[in-house]
Amino acid sequence: MGTAYVVGTFDTKGAELAYVAELVARGHPVTTVDLSTGEPGEGADVPAAEVAAHHPDGAGAVFTGDRGAAVTAMAEAFARFLAGREVDGVLGLGGSGGTALVTPAMRELPVGLPKVMVSTVASGDVSGYVDATDIAMFPSVTDVAGLNRISRRVLANAAHALLGAVSHPVPPAEDKPAVALSMFGVTTPCVTAAAERLAAEFDPLVFHATGTGGRAMEKLVDDGLVRAVLDITTTEVCDLVAGGVMSAGEQRLDAIARTGVPYVGSCGALDMVNFGARDTVPARYAERHLYVHNPQVTLMRTSADECRRIGEFIADKLNACTGPVRFLLPTGGVSALDAPGQPFHDPDADAVLFDTIESRVRPAPDREVIRVAHNVNDPEFTEALLARFGEVVGGRPA
Repeated sequence: MGTAYVVGTFDTKGAELAYVAELVARGHPVTTVDLSTGEPGEGADVPAAEVAAHHPDGAGAVFTGDRGAAVTAMAEAFARFLAGREVDGVLGLGGSGGTALVTPAMRELPVGLPKVMVSTVASGDVSGYVDATDIAMFPSVTDVAGLNRISRRVLANAAHALLGAVSHPVPPAEDKPAVALSMFGVTTPCVTAAAERLAAEFDPLVFHATGTGGRAMEKLVDDGLVRAVLDITTTEVCDLVAGGVMSAGEQRLDAIARTGVPYVGSCGALDMVNFGARDTVPARYAERHLYVHNPQVTLMRTSADECRRIGEFIADKLNACTGPVRFLLPTGGVSALDAPGQPFHDPDADAVLFDTIESRVRPAPDREVIRVAHNVNDPEFTEALLARFGEVVGGRPA
């Protein structure tokens, strides 16, 4: 058995942290950690100076007297402190500063390991704290500034949530290797058919390509939890190139290159950029080809120039891959909307995308670009994907 870590700034939150630690300790070993960047707190098992010493530039880089710089440095030191320790779960609490201190280290921990953050900012946009991980954010309701009838209940709920998670681990799944797949609504038929075929031999993990989904998929690749990737839906690159709301960032595909994981990719939904409601589309795109997917999502058809830039981005990432790579070009259309008679059917823009990828990817013994004369959702395209998947992992799915 490892230990559950209860962490925060003991100089200002000592009573609250001690209360939470006592509740968790009733059922599981606990280690308390002080992350104070001003005056050292009291009562923690691990003092702030010991954590700060894990900063690559030493404790002096943390205790600078500048609060903003100190919080950033202590967050890095804490992440390094936790690395390599036998951690069963982590519970942190604090305001905006405390949340910024604790959550970077939580994000470095494996998906599935319990992580609970009680925070004054948990009821707002927490994407900057959670990102692509499984941190559970508990709104503190009152400020984390003393124990009262509200805070005691909220903190107790958080403590018991962590205790329940660390005391009742999930039974191990079937011993099948995991394969990651990326999906959008407009590539669902393809991804669903592929996942069903893979399920006999693999554990299919499907990720919604909404920006967070792509980052989550690649975090699992970095964590070594994925045997191979079937990246059917690379649409997040469109939002990066054109300023949409579902970009996975410049780092999309970097984990594939970094790890050398077997990879089969495609152009799924590279015909669209995502925005919110129709009135949120930037004015510079007012005259573009727009499609209202639902009241909250408006899609913009990618232009030939955008397709060129998307193709360049993807090709450069594929060129950096050291593992086996197959990238398929569905020349019959890249989504359900990009088919004859559908709103985004644009063979000329697609041709620019396909030609760019094909011409820019450098040939290599285990790197190949393949044209398939079908729409991404056609059964024949699924068959082509699975055949190439069999090449990179060995064997063909049933």
